[in-house]
Amino acid sequence: MIHKVEGDILLSSASAIVQGVGINDPMDKGLALTLHNRYPEMRKDFNRWCHQYNTKPGEAWLWTGPNNIKIINLIIQDSIDTHEYHFGKATLNNLKHALDALVKIILHKRITSIALPKLGTGSGDLDWDDVRPVIENSLGTIDIPVYLYTRYYAGQKAEELKT
Repeated sequence: MIHKVEGDILLSSASAIVQGVGINDPMDKGLALTLHNRYPEMRKDFNRWCHQYNTKPGEAWLWTGPNNIKIINLIIQDSIDTHEYHFGKATLNNLKHALDALVKIILHKRITSIALPKLGTGSGDLDWDDVRPVIENSLGTIDIPVYLYTRYYAGQKAEELKT
């Protein structure tokens, strides 16, 4: 079930945080930058994974870090030139496929709740009115709490259900 919340996603009590990225993303903007600064090894591991597995847009990758923090990276941006870190914009098709991959990770790893921002609407350049129904259709029927952060307030914990 999807719960729309407002606050700081980094204060979420969800068992995994979800973010949208590009292949070999430098993670230098928005939520990705904050997560990169907090967990610099995540970006190195992510880029290694991209190289080893010939990653394509529409895939998803789970990273587990210190204190069992889980971050799921959805590859939603098209790649223009991965050697120079130039990215295309996010696409609804990539988002849909990445959300399908996310559901598989949730089921396979038995993740009990997730928190995600308005995917693809920042540097991905997608319109929230187009993204929202894709998220709702893909995640609305999974049997875990999905905390969709619709507005960011730094340092403010959102009102999430007790899981």
